[in-house]
Amino acid sequence: MEQMKILAPCGILGYGFPKESFLRGIEQKPDAIVVDAGSTDAGPHKLGKGVAIVSNTAMFKDLELIITHGYRLGIPMVIGSAGGAGGKIHVERTLNVIYDIIQKHNLQDLDTAVVWGDIDKDLVRSKLEQGKVHPLGNTVKPLTDQRLDETNAIVAQMGYEPILKALQSGAKLVVCGRAYDPSPFAAVTAYYGFSLDYGYHMGKILECAALCAVPGTTKDCMMGTVDKEGFVVEPLSDQRRCTKLSVAAHTFYEKEHPYILHGPGVVMNLEQCRFLQLTDRSVRVENSRCLPAPVYQVKLEGARQAAYRTFVIAGVRDPLMIQQLPQIENEAVEQVARYYSDVSREDYQINFFNYGINGVLGDLEPVQTLPHEVGLLFEVVAKTQEMADMLCATLRSTILHFGYEGRKSTAGNLAFPFAPSDVSFGPVYEFSVYHLMDLDPEEICGLFPVERLDWRTYEKREIV
Repeated sequence: MEQMKILAPCGILGYGFPKESFLRGIEQKPDAIVVDAGSTDAGPHKLGKGVAIVSNTAMFKDLELIITHGYRLGIPMVIGSAGGAGGKIHVERTLNVIYDIIQKHNLQDLDTAVVWGDIDKDLVRSKLEQGKVHPLGNTVKPLTDQRLDETNAIVAQMGYEPILKALQSGAKLVVCGRAYDPSPFAAVTAYYGFSLDYGYHMGKILECAALCAVPGTTKDCMMGTVDKEGFVVEPLSDQRRCTKLSVAAHTFYEKEHPYILHGPGVVMNLEQCRFLQLTDRSVRVENSRCLPAPVYQVKLEGARQAAYRTFVIAGVRDPLMIQQLPQIENEAVEQVARYYSDVSREDYQINFFNYGINGVLGDLEPVQTLPHEVGLLFEVVAKTQEMADMLCATLRSTILHFGYEGRKSTAGNLAFPFAPSDVSFGPVYEFSVYHLMDLDPEEICGLFPVERLDWRTYEKREIV
């Protein structure tokens, strides 16, 4: 085998992709279809609450094309970080959707494996006692027994090894729990006998699909072709093209170092990497290097419920109020605190986002020109939903009727786009576990068990 092709339909399963782009990829007879389905970009809520990034309907729409065409070609299909966060409930939700596709198209003989990514708290506690669990950054809070007990679920980002094991067992569809984004691509590359040097680097690019193209998007298809000396990436839509700059730029996406990237058991070194414009639409990459890490580590992710949130969205158009907005907000907070003096200020937090002034960058905003209108979003995060609702209602009414200097009217200061104005959001989650855990060689695959599924006897799981 001189080369191998991987079709990457979209950046996250359920985001959608043009059918014509996908079918163009299928016509090229890929050797595998690989799609990432998860992310922590939106924070810990999906993992903490056990909910998906996309709807079941959106997932079905993407998977129906992937599975029916992959089945017809008889090629491996791999889903990474199933369901969004890759926990047990997220994987089971994905399996339920797949089951409906299996039933609809009579594909009960599709050889399927699940690679679970859930991590037992007792293992984490034991590793912690051995000094083999390390916070991922200076802002990560210490992992105590209490925080570990309060954690709803823990997953680990798997490397390529357990996914390769599932493929080698004969599975044509592999559904993975939480996975390091490039791992499914690297596993397929290794399965066909090609170097991890290019499998991991190509996976780093293809896991976001056409985001490396111009114009970039996660909602279109890419083809990656690996050979013995490098790989080529090319969009499958005539509306996009890859350039050396666009592919190199995406290589640096979500990285803390210009050319070093750490993964489970690997260190990707791209210092000598070359990006070559192969055609006006495709780019070839050579000289990628993927070296063994000194210590095999996996990233742990766990979430706990930390509080409850209530928020309000409103508009402000009075230039006098806009000029005094920070002072008005500060005084409104103090009035709320004085009125509810029996509520400890440690039990709640009030945050303002003044969109149009500094809603995105906050105090780092370099542009000081005041706009003619401001989108005001404020939230109360508190110990209970009742407390958050109570404090937010008082805060809203205080700002609504606040008598700032120069005000010419006693009418309301805020314009509300919705009624009711106060939105009870519900539980708020935080990453209680965001750590690296050292593994011994014999633990690598054992940590991520592979389960074979028989769709003829499968029963859909109840998702609460």
